[in-house]
Amino acid sequence: MNPTRTDAYLRRLGAERPARPTTEALRDLHLRHLRTVPFENLSIHLGEPVVLNEQALLDKVVEARRGGFCYELNGAFGLLLASLGYEVQYLAGRVHGDDGLGIPYDHLALRVRTVDGGDLIADVGFGAHSHGPLIFGERGDQADPGGTFRLVEAGDGDLDVLRDGKPQYRLEQRPRQLPDFRAGAWWHSTSPESHFTQSLVCSRITEDGGRITLSGRTLTTTDAEGRKGARELGTDEEVLTVYRDGFGIGLSEVPTVRGGQFG
Repeated sequence: MNPTRTDAYLRRLGAERPARPTTEALRDLHLRHLRTVPFENLSIHLGEPVVLNEQALLDKVVEARRGGFCYELNGAFGLLLASLGYEVQYLAGRVHGDDGLGIPYDHLALRVRTVDGGDLIADVGFGAHSHGPLIFGERGDQADPGGTFRLVEAGDGDLDVLRDGKPQYRLEQRPRQLPDFRAGAWWHSTSPESHFTQSLVCSRITEDGGRITLSGRTLTTTDAEGRKGARELGTDEEVLTVYRDGFGIGLSEVPTVRGGQFG
């Protein structure tokens, strides 16, 4: 990333360039990212390719002012952090589900080293998750507005990330490169077995600590205390207005679930 693109990324987040790559600055950027750049899988259902390289990620997140899923969001955020002087490693995870662990390279998270606080796990691409980065070396409870998190040794050097006592994903500690995740991104974008091909989602944290989520035509708002309200949107115009006003995404057509098809 050149300085111009770094500045453009920071403008999207409404953030100033930090003087040093500190833990405090990382926490601020992390929360701003979750509030500003939505977790969304619209590209899959709009027929747009998911491309994991620096140019494509920055074009989508910074220039087009879109969101993405884990590979895109954490991929782009990692580029930003590295340009600001943080030491960043891409880590591969496998999501815990009803049928056990997901595929290899199921999830991408970041290990970030700051100048003052050691290593942290940054993750702006898991939907409802921690609002701030987690301390990598801490094995006790870590309180966060998104819940109580804990890192648990899982054998073979892996770590399970728990939220409120429930395992979320299993994280390898071996550093990976962004191209390593292309097969996982392809599978999630095309396989009928992927939950991303089966449904639409667009979600972000709100400024008061709640959440706004649009799943198809269902708009769900959650306040900071966890109280939820949901309503169905009737017209295409209503749906497009929520995408524009609620998420900053301007669309010419309403996305519809296309399903998955290998190819």
